[in-house]
Amino acid sequence: QVQLVESGGGLVQAGGSLRLSCAASGRTFSSYAMGWFRQAPGKEREFVAAINWSGSATVYADSVKGRFTISRDNAKITGYLQMNSLKPEDTAAYFCAARSGGYRYIPREYEYWGQGTQVTVSS
Repeated sequence: QVQLVESGGGLVQAGGSLRLSCAASGRTFSSYAMGWFRQAPGKEREFVAAINWSGSATVYADSVKGRFTISRDNAKITGYLQMNSLKPEDTAAYFCAARSGGYRYIPREYEYWGQGTQVTVSS
């Protein structure tokens, strides 16, 4: 069982940066792949980034590639999403998720979810 709690969201101007954290409970977190997803009002939840269990492999949505960086610290059982050069279209609730095995791009393939943290980017 893994429980996830996101933090770090907030209001930022376009071009600014935020760092989201995903604190996990459970010693098995280090064996889980982790993903970040986001959901804007009226839209489906979409993939943002994912990282494998060791942190050696990462993947990004085209819309955030080069601006966002996903990472994890298994000793601290915490994952991160560094978001730079934020745009108004990045405004959404951001969720971290975990799954056993490799990372996936589809939300329903993740077993565990956090409650989400709101990111609002003003123009």
